[in-house]
Amino acid sequence: MKAVTWHGKRDVRIDTVPDPKIEDPTDSIVRITTTGICGSDLHLYEVLGPFLSEGDILGHEPMGIVEEVGPGVTAIHPGQRVVIPFNISCGTCFMCNQGLHSQCETTQVRDQGMGAALFGFTKLYGQVPGGQAEYLRVPFGNTLPIPVPEGLPDERFVYLSDVLPTAWQAVEYAGIPNDGSVVVLGLGPIGDMSARIARHRGAQQVIGVDLVPERLARARLHGVDALDLRDHQNDLAEVIRGMTGGRGPDAVIDAVGMEAHGSPSAKLAQQMAGLLPAAVAAPLMQHAGVDRLNAFYLAIDIVRRGGTISVIGVYGGMADPLPMLTIFDKQIQLRMGQANVRRWVPDILPLLTDGDPLGVDGFATHTLPLDQAPQAYEMFQKKTDGAVKILLQP
Repeated sequence: MKAVTWHGKRDVRIDTVPDPKIEDPTDSIVRITTTGICGSDLHLYEVLGPFLSEGDILGHEPMGIVEEVGPGVTAIHPGQRVVIPFNISCGTCFMCNQGLHSQCETTQVRDQGMGAALFGFTKLYGQVPGGQAEYLRVPFGNTLPIPVPEGLPDERFVYLSDVLPTAWQAVEYAGIPNDGSVVVLGLGPIGDMSARIARHRGAQQVIGVDLVPERLARARLHGVDALDLRDHQNDLAEVIRGMTGGRGPDAVIDAVGMEAHGSPSAKLAQQMAGLLPAAVAAPLMQHAGVDRLNAFYLAIDIVRRGGTISVIGVYGGMADPLPMLTIFDKQIQLRMGQANVRRWVPDILPLLTDGDPLGVDGFATHTLPLDQAPQAYEMFQKKTDGAVKILLQP
Protein backbone atom coordinates (compact mmCIF):
# COMPACT_ATOMS: atom_id res chain seq x y z
CA MET A 1 0.00 0.00 0.00
CA LYS A 2 0.95 3.67 -0.26
CA ALA A 3 1.70 5.58 2.94
CA VAL A 4 3.11 8.93 4.06
CA THR A 5 6.46 8.25 5.71
CA TRP A 6 8.98 10.34 7.64
CA HIS A 7 12.55 10.60 6.31
CA GLY A 8 13.94 13.61 8.15
CA LYS A 9 13.25 17.22 8.99
CA ARG A 10 10.80 18.63 6.42
CA ASP A 11 11.11 15.41 4.44
CA VAL A 12 7.98 13.29 4.14
CA ARG A 13 7.48 10.94 1.22
CA ILE A 14 4.98 8.57 -0.32
CA ASP A 15 6.40 5.05 0.03
CA THR A 16 5.09 1.63 -0.82
CA VAL A 17 4.96 -0.40 2.39
CA PRO A 18 3.50 -3.81 3.36
CA ASP A 19 -0.25 -3.93 3.88
CA PRO A 20 -1.27 -4.27 7.54
CA LYS A 21 -2.57 -7.62 8.72
CA ILE A 22 -4.73 -8.94 11.53
CA GLU A 23 -2.37 -9.68 14.44
CA ASP A 24 -4.78 -10.08 17.35
CA PRO A 25 -8.33 -11.54 17.49
CA THR A 26 -9.80 -8.10 18.22
CA ASP A 27 -7.95 -6.29 15.41
CA SER A 28 -9.64 -4.77 12.39
CA ILE A 29 -8.29 -3.51 9.08
CA VAL A 30 -9.74 -0.23 7.87
CA ARG A 31 -9.47 1.08 4.32
CA ILE A 32 -8.81 4.79 4.77
CA THR A 33 -11.06 7.14 2.80
CA THR A 34 -10.08 10.47 4.40
CA THR A 35 -7.28 11.42 6.79
CA GLY A 36 -6.16 14.78 8.15
CA ILE A 37 -2.85 16.54 8.64
CA CYS A 38 -2.75 17.81 12.23
CA GLY A 39 -0.80 20.67 13.73
CA SER A 40 0.90 18.01 15.86
CA ASP A 41 2.16 16.43 12.63
CA LEU A 42 4.06 19.66 12.02
CA HIS A 43 5.92 19.05 15.29
CA LEU A 44 7.14 15.80 13.71
CA TYR A 45 7.91 17.62 10.47
CA GLU A 46 9.94 20.29 12.29
CA VAL A 47 10.97 19.58 15.90
CA LEU A 48 10.50 15.99 17.08
CA GLY A 49 12.67 14.17 14.57
CA PRO A 50 14.91 12.70 17.31
CA PHE A 51 11.95 10.57 18.42
CA LEU A 52 11.22 9.15 14.95
CA SER A 53 12.79 6.53 12.71
CA GLU A 54 13.14 6.79 8.96
CA GLY A 55 10.13 5.19 7.30
CA ASP A 56 7.68 5.72 10.18
CA ILE A 57 4.11 6.03 8.85
CA LEU A 58 2.52 9.31 9.94
CA GLY A 59 -1.03 10.41 10.61
CA HIS A 60 -3.57 10.14 13.40
CA GLU A 61 -6.81 11.61 12.01
CA PRO A 62 -8.28 8.83 9.83
CA MET A 63 -11.64 7.41 8.91
CA GLY A 64 -12.67 4.78 6.43
CA ILE A 65 -14.41 1.50 5.71
CA VAL A 66 -13.87 -1.71 7.68
CA GLU A 67 -12.29 -4.26 5.33
CA GLU A 68 -11.59 -7.16 7.68
CA VAL A 69 -12.09 -8.04 11.35
CA GLY A 70 -10.49 -10.58 13.66
CA PRO A 71 -12.50 -13.49 15.07
CA GLY A 72 -13.04 -11.68 18.37
CA VAL A 73 -14.66 -8.58 16.85
CA THR A 74 -18.44 -8.37 17.09
CA ALA A 75 -19.15 -4.63 17.40
CA ILE A 76 -18.21 -3.70 13.82
CA HIS A 77 -18.31 -5.56 10.52
CA PRO A 78 -16.78 -5.33 7.03
CA GLY A 79 -18.34 -2.58 4.98
CA GLN A 80 -19.07 -0.41 8.01
CA ARG A 81 -17.98 3.21 8.09
CA VAL A 82 -15.84 4.18 11.10
CA VAL A 83 -13.70 7.00 12.51
CA ILE A 84 -10.52 6.06 14.36
CA PRO A 85 -9.56 8.06 17.50
CA PHE A 86 -5.98 9.25 17.55
CA ASN A 87 -5.25 7.73 20.97
CA ILE A 88 -5.26 3.94 21.19
CA SER A 89 -7.42 2.95 24.14
CA CYS A 90 -8.82 -0.41 25.15
CA GLY A 91 -12.06 1.03 26.53
CA THR A 92 -12.21 -1.38 29.48
CA CYS A 93 -9.33 -0.61 31.88
CA PHE A 94 -9.53 1.54 35.02
CA MET A 95 -8.43 4.72 33.23
CA CYS A 96 -10.79 4.22 30.29
CA ASN A 97 -13.66 3.66 32.72
CA GLN A 98 -12.78 7.04 34.28
CA GLY A 99 -13.11 8.67 30.87
CA LEU A 100 -9.32 9.09 30.71
CA HIS A 101 -8.73 7.23 27.45
CA SER A 102 -5.47 9.10 26.81
CA GLN A 103 -4.12 7.37 29.94
CA CYS A 104 -5.26 3.85 28.94
CA GLU A 105 -3.46 1.33 31.17
CA THR A 106 -3.47 -1.30 28.44
CA THR A 107 -1.53 0.80 25.92
CA GLN A 108 0.52 3.08 28.19
CA VAL A 109 4.05 3.39 26.81
CA ARG A 110 5.68 2.52 30.11
CA ASP A 111 9.25 2.28 28.86
CA GLN A 112 9.00 5.98 28.02
CA GLY A 113 6.95 6.93 31.07
CA MET A 114 4.12 8.12 28.83
CA GLY A 115 0.35 7.67 28.53
CA ALA A 116 -1.67 5.81 25.92
CA ALA A 117 -0.10 4.95 22.59
CA LEU A 118 -0.99 7.14 19.62
CA PHE A 119 -1.33 6.34 15.94
CA GLY A 120 1.38 7.75 13.71
CA PHE A 121 3.41 9.57 16.30
CA THR A 122 6.82 9.05 17.96
CA LYS A 123 8.74 6.54 20.04
CA LEU A 124 7.41 8.38 23.08
CA TYR A 125 3.93 7.17 22.18
CA GLY A 126 4.60 3.68 20.90
CA GLN A 127 5.71 4.34 17.32
CA VAL A 128 2.48 2.78 15.99
CA PRO A 129 1.98 3.00 12.18
CA GLY A 130 -0.36 5.86 11.37
CA GLY A 131 -3.38 6.59 9.25
CA GLN A 132 -1.98 8.67 6.37
CA ALA A 133 -2.05 5.51 4.33
CA GLU A 134 -4.36 3.36 2.27
CA TYR A 135 -4.99 0.90 5.11
CA LEU A 136 -4.65 0.90 8.89
CA ARG A 137 -4.58 -1.89 11.47
CA VAL A 138 -6.88 -0.84 14.30
CA PRO A 139 -6.75 -2.77 17.61
CA PHE A 140 -9.64 -3.10 20.08
CA GLY A 141 -12.22 -3.47 17.33
CA ASN A 142 -15.08 -3.75 19.83
CA THR A 143 -14.35 -0.53 21.69
CA LEU A 144 -12.04 1.82 19.73
CA PRO A 145 -13.54 2.52 16.26
CA ILE A 146 -16.44 4.98 16.16
CA PRO A 147 -19.24 3.82 13.81
CA VAL A 148 -20.78 6.70 11.88
CA PRO A 149 -23.81 6.74 9.59
CA GLU A 150 -23.86 6.66 5.81
CA GLY A 151 -25.23 9.44 3.67
CA LEU A 152 -23.11 12.40 4.78
CA PRO A 153 -19.62 13.25 3.45
CA ASP A 154 -16.45 12.22 5.26
CA GLU A 155 -15.80 15.81 6.22
CA ARG A 156 -18.82 15.72 8.53
CA PHE A 157 -17.25 12.97 10.65
CA VAL A 158 -13.47 12.81 10.14
CA TYR A 159 -12.82 15.48 12.79
CA LEU A 160 -14.14 13.07 15.45
CA SER A 161 -10.67 11.48 15.26
CA ASP A 162 -8.98 14.49 16.88
CA VAL A 163 -10.06 18.07 16.15
CA LEU A 164 -13.55 17.94 17.64
CA PRO A 165 -12.84 16.00 20.86
CA THR A 166 -9.60 17.92 21.42
CA ALA A 167 -11.38 21.27 21.09
CA TRP A 168 -14.35 20.02 23.14
CA GLN A 169 -12.02 18.97 25.97
CA ALA A 170 -10.21 22.31 25.78
CA VAL A 171 -13.51 24.11 26.37
CA GLU A 172 -14.64 21.63 29.03
CA TYR A 173 -11.38 22.05 30.93
CA ALA A 174 -11.58 25.84 30.60
CA GLY A 175 -14.66 25.82 32.83
CA ILE A 176 -16.12 28.95 31.25
CA PRO A 177 -19.00 30.25 33.39
CA ASN A 178 -22.43 30.68 31.82
CA ASP A 179 -22.27 33.92 29.81
CA GLY A 180 -18.56 34.13 30.67
CA SER A 181 -15.51 35.11 28.63
CA VAL A 182 -12.65 33.14 27.10
CA VAL A 183 -9.53 33.99 25.11
CA VAL A 184 -8.26 31.43 22.60
CA LEU A 185 -4.56 31.79 21.82
CA GLY A 186 -3.90 30.37 18.36
CA LEU A 187 -6.63 30.01 15.73
CA GLY A 188 -5.33 27.00 13.86
CA PRO A 189 -7.74 24.08 13.51
CA ILE A 190 -7.92 23.31 17.25
CA GLY A 191 -8.14 26.93 18.38
CA ASP A 192 -10.68 27.77 15.69
CA MET A 193 -12.89 24.83 16.66
CA SER A 194 -12.43 25.60 20.38
CA ALA A 195 -13.77 29.09 19.75
CA ARG A 196 -16.77 27.71 17.87
CA ILE A 197 -17.53 25.19 20.61
CA ALA A 198 -17.19 27.83 23.32
CA ARG A 199 -19.78 29.98 21.57
CA HIS A 200 -22.04 26.97 20.98
CA ARG A 201 -21.86 26.10 24.68
CA GLY A 202 -22.86 29.57 25.81
CA ALA A 203 -19.74 31.71 26.24
CA GLN A 204 -20.83 35.32 25.93
CA GLN A 205 -17.47 36.66 24.79
CA VAL A 206 -14.91 34.72 22.76
CA ILE A 207 -11.68 36.51 21.88
CA GLY A 208 -9.21 34.87 19.52
CA VAL A 209 -5.56 35.76 18.93
CA ASP A 210 -3.44 34.85 15.91
CA LEU A 211 -1.22 36.49 13.31
CA VAL A 212 -2.33 34.65 10.14
CA PRO A 213 -4.89 36.73 8.21
CA GLU A 214 -6.84 33.72 6.92
CA ARG A 215 -7.24 32.30 10.42
CA LEU A 216 -8.41 35.64 11.81
CA ALA A 217 -10.94 36.02 9.00
CA ARG A 218 -12.34 32.51 9.55
CA ALA A 219 -12.79 33.15 13.26
CA ARG A 220 -14.59 36.43 12.69
CA LEU A 221 -17.11 34.66 10.47
CA HIS A 222 -18.11 32.64 13.53
CA GLY A 223 -18.61 35.55 15.90
CA VAL A 224 -15.13 35.64 17.45
CA ASP A 225 -13.49 38.94 18.40
CA ALA A 226 -10.23 38.18 16.60
CA LEU A 227 -7.10 40.16 17.45
CA ASP A 228 -4.07 40.27 15.17
CA LEU A 229 -0.99 39.61 17.32
CA ARG A 230 1.10 41.71 14.94
CA ASP A 231 -0.92 44.78 15.99
CA HIS A 232 -0.53 44.09 19.70
CA GLN A 233 3.02 42.85 20.22
CA ASN A 234 3.50 44.92 23.38
CA ASP A 235 -0.01 45.57 24.70
CA LEU A 236 -2.04 42.40 24.08
CA ALA A 237 -2.79 41.73 27.74
CA GLU A 238 -3.85 45.32 28.37
CA VAL A 239 -6.09 45.35 25.29
CA ILE A 240 -7.78 42.13 26.38
CA ARG A 241 -8.24 43.37 29.94
CA GLY A 242 -9.87 46.46 28.46
CA MET A 243 -12.30 44.19 26.59
CA THR A 244 -13.14 42.16 29.70
CA GLY A 245 -14.08 44.69 32.36
CA GLY A 246 -10.50 45.39 33.38
CA ARG A 247 -10.03 41.97 35.04
CA GLY A 248 -9.16 39.70 32.14
CA PRO A 249 -11.17 36.75 30.82
CA ASP A 250 -12.62 33.96 32.94
CA ALA A 251 -10.54 31.46 30.98
CA VAL A 252 -7.74 31.22 28.45
CA ILE A 253 -7.25 28.30 26.06
CA ASP A 254 -3.64 27.85 24.91
CA ALA A 255 -4.01 26.17 21.52
CA VAL A 256 -0.47 27.00 20.40
CA GLY A 257 2.01 24.82 22.29
CA MET A 258 5.71 24.31 21.88
CA GLU A 259 6.29 26.36 18.74
CA ALA A 260 4.88 29.73 19.85
CA HIS A 261 5.95 32.93 18.16
CA GLY A 262 7.79 35.44 20.34
CA SER A 263 10.16 32.91 21.97
CA PRO A 264 13.47 33.52 20.15
CA SER A 265 15.81 31.80 22.61
CA ALA A 266 13.71 28.64 22.72
CA LYS A 267 13.39 28.71 18.94
CA LEU A 268 17.17 28.76 18.71
CA ALA A 269 17.36 25.86 21.18
CA GLN A 270 14.94 23.86 19.03
CA GLN A 271 17.00 24.58 15.92
CA MET A 272 20.23 23.61 17.65
CA ALA A 273 18.70 20.41 18.99
CA GLY A 274 17.61 19.56 15.45
CA LEU A 275 21.26 19.63 14.36
CA LEU A 276 22.37 17.12 16.99
CA PRO A 277 22.44 13.33 16.58
CA ALA A 278 19.14 11.79 17.67
CA ALA A 279 20.78 9.99 20.61
CA VAL A 280 21.86 13.36 22.00
CA ALA A 281 18.92 15.53 20.91
CA ALA A 282 16.16 13.28 22.26
CA PRO A 283 17.14 13.44 25.96
CA LEU A 284 17.93 17.16 25.60
CA MET A 285 14.46 17.90 24.26
CA GLN A 286 12.73 15.54 26.66
CA HIS A 287 14.42 16.71 29.86
CA ALA A 288 16.08 20.10 29.37
CA GLY A 289 12.97 21.87 28.08
CA VAL A 290 13.13 23.53 24.66
CA ASP A 291 9.49 24.57 24.37
CA ARG A 292 8.68 28.05 23.09
CA LEU A 293 6.51 29.18 25.99
CA ASN A 294 5.41 32.64 24.92
CA ALA A 295 1.76 31.63 24.48
CA PHE A 296 1.65 30.05 27.93
CA TYR A 297 3.26 33.10 29.53
CA LEU A 298 0.63 35.24 27.77
CA ALA A 299 -2.14 33.02 29.13
CA ILE A 300 -0.86 33.50 32.68
CA ASP A 301 -0.73 37.26 32.20
CA ILE A 302 -4.10 37.55 30.48
CA VAL A 303 -6.38 35.35 32.60
CA ARG A 304 -8.24 37.02 35.45
CA ARG A 305 -7.41 36.21 39.06
CA GLY A 306 -9.13 32.98 40.01
CA GLY A 307 -9.55 32.09 36.34
CA THR A 308 -8.67 28.94 34.44
CA ILE A 309 -6.03 28.14 31.83
CA SER A 310 -6.76 25.18 29.58
CA VAL A 311 -3.68 23.99 27.70
CA ILE A 312 -4.43 21.92 24.63
CA GLY A 313 -1.37 22.89 22.55
CA VAL A 314 1.37 20.26 22.76
CA TYR A 315 4.42 20.90 24.94
CA GLY A 316 7.37 18.55 25.20
CA GLY A 317 10.01 19.65 27.72
CA MET A 318 10.36 18.39 31.28
CA ALA A 319 12.17 21.37 32.84
CA ASP A 320 10.68 24.44 31.20
CA PRO A 321 10.86 27.54 33.43
CA LEU A 322 7.43 28.56 34.72
CA PRO A 323 6.45 31.63 36.75
CA MET A 324 5.14 29.57 39.65
CA LEU A 325 4.85 32.57 41.98
CA THR A 326 2.49 34.32 39.57
CA ILE A 327 0.46 31.15 38.97
CA PHE A 328 0.11 30.70 42.74
CA ASP A 329 -0.53 34.35 43.55
CA LYS A 330 -3.24 34.70 40.90
CA GLN A 331 -4.86 31.46 42.14
CA ILE A 332 -4.95 30.19 38.56
CA GLN A 333 -6.53 26.84 37.89
CA LEU A 334 -4.60 24.90 35.27
CA ARG A 335 -5.90 21.91 33.28
CA MET A 336 -4.29 20.16 30.35
CA GLY A 337 -3.72 16.84 28.64
CA GLN A 338 -4.19 14.76 25.53
CA ALA A 339 -7.83 14.62 24.52
CA ASN A 340 -9.76 11.60 25.74
CA VAL A 341 -11.42 11.08 22.37
CA ARG A 342 -13.89 8.33 23.24
CA ARG A 343 -15.01 10.25 26.35
CA TRP A 344 -16.50 13.10 24.29
CA VAL A 345 -18.01 11.25 21.31
CA PRO A 346 -21.54 10.97 22.82
CA ASP A 347 -21.59 14.75 23.34
CA ILE A 348 -20.33 15.59 19.85
CA LEU A 349 -21.85 13.03 17.48
CA PRO A 350 -25.43 14.39 17.72
CA LEU A 351 -24.12 17.79 16.56
CA LEU A 352 -22.84 16.15 13.37
CA THR A 353 -25.98 14.26 12.45
CA ASP A 354 -28.57 16.91 13.37
CA GLY A 355 -27.57 19.95 11.39
CA ASP A 356 -24.07 21.39 11.48
CA PRO A 357 -23.92 23.95 14.30
CA LEU A 358 -20.11 23.80 14.54
CA GLY A 359 -19.54 24.35 10.83
CA VAL A 360 -17.57 21.21 10.07
CA ASP A 361 -18.79 21.30 6.46
CA GLY A 362 -16.25 23.53 4.78
CA PHE A 363 -13.87 23.46 7.78
CA ALA A 364 -11.08 22.07 5.57
CA THR A 365 -9.39 24.59 3.34
CA HIS A 366 -7.82 21.91 1.13
CA THR A 367 -8.65 18.31 0.19
CA LEU A 368 -5.85 16.63 -1.75
CA PRO A 369 -4.91 13.14 -2.96
CA LEU A 370 -2.66 11.18 -0.60
CA ASP A 371 0.20 11.28 -3.09
CA GLN A 372 0.33 15.07 -2.72
CA ALA A 373 1.10 14.78 0.99
CA PRO A 374 4.68 16.16 0.70
CA GLN A 375 3.36 19.33 -0.94
CA ALA A 376 0.51 19.49 1.59
CA TYR A 377 2.90 19.34 4.55
CA GLU A 378 5.04 22.12 3.08
CA MET A 379 1.96 24.26 2.40
CA PHE A 380 0.64 23.73 5.93
CA GLN A 381 4.00 24.44 7.55
CA LYS A 382 4.52 27.63 5.56
CA LYS A 383 0.82 28.66 5.85
CA THR A 384 0.66 29.37 2.13
CA ASP A 385 -2.40 29.34 -0.13
CA GLY A 386 -4.64 30.02 2.87
CA ALA A 387 -3.98 26.56 4.32
CA VAL A 388 -5.63 26.10 7.71
CA LYS A 389 -6.85 22.49 7.58
CA ILE A 390 -5.81 19.89 5.01
CA LEU A 391 -7.45 16.54 4.35
CA LEU A 392 -5.86 13.75 2.32
CA GLN A 393 -7.75 11.08 0.40
CA PRO A 394 -6.00 7.85 -0.61
